[in-house]
Amino acid sequence: MNSWKTDTTSKRRDKLSIIAEIVEIAKDGTLKTQIMYKANLSFAQLNDYVKFMLKTGLMNKFRANGKDVYAATEKGLEFLQRHFELTELLQENENGKNGVKIPPHNLLRKN
Repeated sequence: MNSWKTDTTSKRRDKLSIIAEIVEIAKDGTLKTQIMYKANLSFAQLNDYVKFMLKTGLMNKFRANGKDVYAATEKGLEFLQRHFELTELLQENENGKNGVKIPPHNLLRKN
């Protein structure tokens, strides 16, 4: 997991989080190896994600200076924004507002 990530409670990333991370890395266009290193993925994992993301239109591939460059599309950037919003919403609901934890419903007093 990357050191710049703030979520230290989970050791595993879900597939949508990995896709969002790849889109973030490829915002301005980058090489496949850079995505692999920055997202901390194996070559096989990266190939699976890249194939899926090209097929679904989250990323484009183009040639520049004789190398394949991968860049996020508008659809990819929209996905990234929505992923961020949902993550924020779920964290807000999990921790309550202002970081105050809300007890589970079965522990709340019923009037």
